[in-house]
Amino acid sequence: MRTRIEDVARQAGVSPKTVSRVLNNEPNVREALRERTLAAVRALGYRPNPSARSLASNRSFLIALLYDNPSPYYVMEVQNGVLDACDEHRYSMMVRPLLSSAPDFLERVDALVSQFRPDGLVLTPPIADHAKLLALLQSRGTPHARISPKSRSRGVGATLDERSAAREMVRHLVTLGHRRIAHITGHHSHGASSWRLLGYRDGLEQAGLPFDPALVVEGLFSFDSGVVAARQLFALRRRPTAVFAGNDDTAAGVMWAAAEHGLSIPGDVSICGFDDTPLSRQVWPALTTVCQPSQDMGRIATQQLLRTIDNDAEGDMVSVPFTLQLRRSTGAAPLRARARKA
Repeated sequence: MRTRIEDVARQAGVSPKTVSRVLNNEPNVREALRERTLAAVRALGYRPNPSARSLASNRSFLIALLYDNPSPYYVMEVQNGVLDACDEHRYSMMVRPLLSSAPDFLERVDALVSQFRPDGLVLTPPIADHAKLLALLQSRGTPHARISPKSRSRGVGATLDERSAAREMVRHLVTLGHRRIAHITGHHSHGASSWRLLGYRDGLEQAGLPFDPALVVEGLFSFDSGVVAARQLFALRRRPTAVFAGNDDTAAGVMWAAAEHGLSIPGDVSICGFDDTPLSRQVWPALTTVCQPSQDMGRIATQQLLRTIDNDAEGDMVSVPFTLQLRRSTGAAPLRARARKA
């Protein structure tokens, strides 16, 4: 016979209501009661009935992750983090790709919320900065968390100081002797693109290097856009000796274009990216990149969202640290470039 919540309560010596509060991770339960209840759950192999749980609480215990991002590696990392937090709190997760520039974008999100009734949404960039969607969710009181939004002054989610990270990457290239440093951005509507471009310019300014618009090309945070942008950069009369790509997928495209042009990495051109996705360790030479802990950010953003849902508390916008992963795709500037500087 299926173990019931009443069986768990009897085993633990508590009320069924206490069992329910423990399983829903509600606050104000004495730690001794919580541990005793969880021990009974494990001993009896109790598995709550999701339908009964939803009916009893008038909630779906479902979190929806929405994304519009061409990088499958980034999405996978974030998804794993969201799933970790959902599993921890006994929530289910649904993943929905959406085109935020589509005319029916708001209608599609509205239909999703109406049909599946998720208790909250996790929004990745650029959806995290979609002004009309944010206004709609705010007006309807739909809980949501944002990952890497342009505005970090309010809201719930997880963010990283991408401007400082980009500045540090440029500083690394400068210390290697590079002076012609190019940057491939993401789409201008993407918050990360804005922060990383600002950091690139900060790095140039700190090194006393002029900003050259010809060395900045817009990409789409995708492999193909990296190839196209790199071809444009490598066709310049004075091509760059280093390329800082907006993300790892773009950097992989730059590597492909470098091979196409017969350029060695890092002998002729140094290449670096952003995110530290698995791709950065799969290409050759291994990619120097900014380690953005995307999985941690997905987990933290979801935890803050569930904090507002489960505990009726105010979640935070949590800032996570970055590190530079220095690998073999960056090296000293070519001698001719250093001789020209001298």
